[in-house]
Amino acid sequence: MSFLKTFTNGLLKGNPVLAMLLGMCPVLAITTTVINGIGMGAATIFVLVCSNTVISSLKSIIPKQIRLPAFIVIIAGFVTICGFLLARYFPDIDKALGVFIPLITVNCIILGRAESFASKNSVAKSALDGLGMGIGFTGALILIGSVREIFGNGSWMGINLFSRDAAVSFLTHPAGAFFVLGIIIAVTNILTKKMSAEKTGCKECPVSDACGKKEES
Repeated sequence: MSFLKTFTNGLLKGNPVLAMLLGMCPVLAITTTVINGIGMGAATIFVLVCSNTVISSLKSIIPKQIRLPAFIVIIAGFVTICGFLLARYFPDIDKALGVFIPLITVNCIILGRAESFASKNSVAKSALDGLGMGIGFTGALILIGSVREIFGNGSWMGINLFSRDAAVSFLTHPAGAFFVLGIIIAVTNILTKKMSAEKTGCKECPVSDACGKKEES
């Protein structure tokens, strides 16, 4: 896989949230505002890039029998550093995210990339993979948070857009998070299928029958 494909894989086609449905707990819990999504996304990018880089660097000396515990220790170390930095420089975001910062340690996105990619590829590719996956994760959080904050609170990043009386408060509740996530995933699937059809042609596209579009002869 080229460096460009490694980086772009996590943006849409292999997006950890919209394509692989990983890390759902923080996605649904903290996306009531865009600021929360940005904070969680930035923390995840930091941990992904740093842990992928270190794990890739040490892959040849970590015994296979203890690789998962070793990966978790490395990830936990960077999560701890991230927690200290947030508490020191961004106390409001740290307070808003609460327990979800230390829970990054057991986020299946982080450990999954460590096991499936960083432990098998070069340092440069592993760092790019972590950056791409982190940006894709952050983008999904911002998108979901924007929809929920705008239509649920009548604001965006704390800026009032319209009266809260006209907002749909349901979207700020847990059920609203599932509803918004489902809609966004559906739209993402449609876009991904169309992009696949445009690149390969309808005859080679695996979903050509489902989308109802026929290639002109």
